[in-house]
Amino acid sequence: MATKVTVFSGFLGAGKTTLIKKLISDGYAGEKLVLIENEFGEIGIDGGFLKEAGIEITEMNAGCICCTLVGDFGKALKEVAARYAPDRILIEPSGVGKLSDVIRAVQAVAQEADLTLDGCVTVVDAVKCRMYAKNFGEFFDDQIEHARAIILSRTAGLAQDKLDECVKLLRQKNTGAAILTTPWEELSGEVIRGAVSGGGGLLEELLEAEDVCAVCGCRHEDHDHHDHDHHHEHHDHDAHTHEDSYGHEAHERHEDGHHEGCHHEHEGHHHADEVFQSFGRETPRAYTRQELENALEALDRGEAGTVLRAKGILPCAGGGWLHFDYVPGERDIRMGGADYTGRLCVIGAGLNEAVLEKAFFLN
Repeated sequence: MATKVTVFSGFLGAGKTTLIKKLISDGYAGEKLVLIENEFGEIGIDGGFLKEAGIEITEMNAGCICCTLVGDFGKALKEVAARYAPDRILIEPSGVGKLSDVIRAVQAVAQEADLTLDGCVTVVDAVKCRMYAKNFGEFFDDQIEHARAIILSRTAGLAQDKLDECVKLLRQKNTGAAILTTPWEELSGEVIRGAVSGGGGLLEELLEAEDVCAVCGCRHEDHDHHDHDHHHEHHDHDAHTHEDSYGHEAHERHEDGHHEGCHHEHEGHHHADEVFQSFGRETPRAYTRQELENALEALDRGEAGTVLRAKGILPCAGGGWLHFDYVPGERDIRMGGADYTGRLCVIGAGLNEAVLEKAFFLN
């Protein structure tokens, strides 16, 4: 089984080391880990690092081996993978390094060393976000654009407008990454790990509950056959794919909500009988219970189209987190645990995204 590699980038002082220590003791508990602290990003800046690859090994808590690497990063990475055969390698590159450089270096040796890139994280100081973007644009932008997850530090006590401004700036540079806005102390390592690896999507939970295929959006008649191959006949149009707000690839839907030429062959000759749309958003906005009640009432009135299911975890304006589940004519709002940021998802037919965005204050 390939060794998973997770890269934690971010400017000096953003909190990378603190985050990694939390994950080592919590999120990655039980895994055999190697942590690589590396100045790879500075090789092109300081010729002093252009020397024979070296590996300095120290023992850490929670059974983690820590390696400090210099020089030939690819060679050293292969040696670490071969020598320790870990379940996961965590890489903490230089604070001023480019994430794209580290990704390319890992990919260059991935097949030979049996590695798989499981996550690319950028830690951002929410207070200094705009300053870094202004003064270190080339390096900051690279770290943001290539991240699969962006984890904000120092969000506790940050004014809502400042947090919104930071998220908006990051979204302009990366539309697909999960952005973690919740203070770390409120989150378990498991929640953070799921976001880092791209898991835990509300959309997938709802699709599974409704027996809707996550690939094509089609409902299937037999609940016993979720594992199936999809065969698509292509007519006069090209098949397109896109990534939704959670970074998952899905087939592009036509405006009428149907997949032209999308035919499925299953063990029991099951065919798609309905095609659904999905609407997923992430937001750091805090909601009152009444605001959420009003939004769900709008779903009941049919203003947003035919909504079959909705689910979300949103920050509560009075503190804590509001969890909600919705089916037509029935809704449940309750207090629950924190998530990495506010998230909601709606599935149905003929959805009006503008109405949904207005109902949930997303525009």
